[in-house]
Amino acid sequence: MGFAPKCLKDVFTDIAAIARILGVETRGVELIARMEREIESVRRATGSAPRPLVYCEEWGKPLFISQRWVAELVEAAGGVFLGTPGSKPTAEEIAAANPDVVVAAWCGAGDRVPLEKIVARPGWEQTKAAQNGRVYCINDEFLNTPASTLIEGLHALAAAIHPELFVAAKGLRRIESVVTTSNA
Repeated sequence: MGFAPKCLKDVFTDIAAIARILGVETRGVELIARMEREIESVRRATGSAPRPLVYCEEWGKPLFISQRWVAELVEAAGGVFLGTPGSKPTAEEIAAANPDVVVAAWCGAGDRVPLEKIVARPGWEQTKAAQNGRVYCINDEFLNTPASTLIEGLHALAAAIHPELFVAAKGLRRIESVVTTSNA
């Protein structure tokens, strides 16, 4: 059996299969139910809030847009996911889309994504995200690992997308200084 989840439903199916293999099927079912409840709770909390455009980056050179399950978490956290999950856009395409929020969760980088270098890409300093200091790093294991850690990622996304509704979450770091053309 090989695991290659594409969406949250696949992640839940894999958790159930692993729990069954390990002889802890009930614990797997309980974990899935807890994750589904948490996702629904965040979805309800953001239900009537504005839906900002959110760009989530899994890698920075070349650019890779985050996976489909991240898109589902962004939607649950009250945002509109920018782009096609898993695709490779150009920096110009993202700048032209003018996201309200930029989230970087680079595979293997933990929480060490250089946010100032992201907004220094040509045209990115003029995006709403950069102008409003809404550029974030989320610890990559919270978004890139198809496991229960996705709930930590959900909370980090919710705090980044709707800081007026959610407190800062574990694994979330915000840009400290914004590079603007007048400062360059």
